[in-house]
Amino acid sequence: MTGEHSDSGPSDGTYRPKDAITNTINAIMLTGGAGLVVSGVQNTLARENRGLFGVFTRTGGTIGLFAAMGGTYAFIKDASANLREKEDPWNAGLGGFFAGAMLGVPSGRIPRVFGYGAGLAILVATFEGSGSHFRGSRWKEGYIDEIVRKDEIRTTRRRPFEETIAEVGEGRGIYGPGYPERRRALLKEKYGLDIPAKPEKPYAA
Repeated sequence: MTGEHSDSGPSDGTYRPKDAITNTINAIMLTGGAGLVVSGVQNTLARENRGLFGVFTRTGGTIGLFAAMGGTYAFIKDASANLREKEDPWNAGLGGFFAGAMLGVPSGRIPRVFGYGAGLAILVATFEGSGSHFRGSRWKEGYIDEIVRKDEIRTTRRRPFEETIAEVGEGRGIYGPGYPERRRALLKEKYGLDIPAKPEKPYAA
């Protein structure tokens, strides 16, 4: 694996620690909600009438399993990244292993625990290694984070204030330095009005 990747991209070169607790809570809420939907489907498809609260009393284990898997994955992934101070697919693979192993725990069989763990670890590590999308790897050398790239474009293509004033003119809240003097001179030249000078406010360039 190549890649000492940080949240701000390889061009930054420094790792930014992750908030494992917050990310874990968000993952539990998200996957728990997905588990609630699946539990509702299971409750609806049951042959006997389980009632409205059957989602929690009969198939509630699905909600707990989904929430536990999501929380375990998020916490292990972020904790591994913080300990290693490196962001790469190994963190996702480790989190995926522990999350997948939870699928085999209810069966009480070790082969299933390791099998589910290894299967999910390979799946999420591969997905993470492809840049969390299917269009290519973001870990390869030369990858530039999209946010960093846009910031560089804004910096390099920013136009000077004087050039903007010359093109669009002054007015509508856009005024260059020395505008009050130029305005007084113009009014005096056209209409003969002598407007007293006021303290000039600073203008943002």
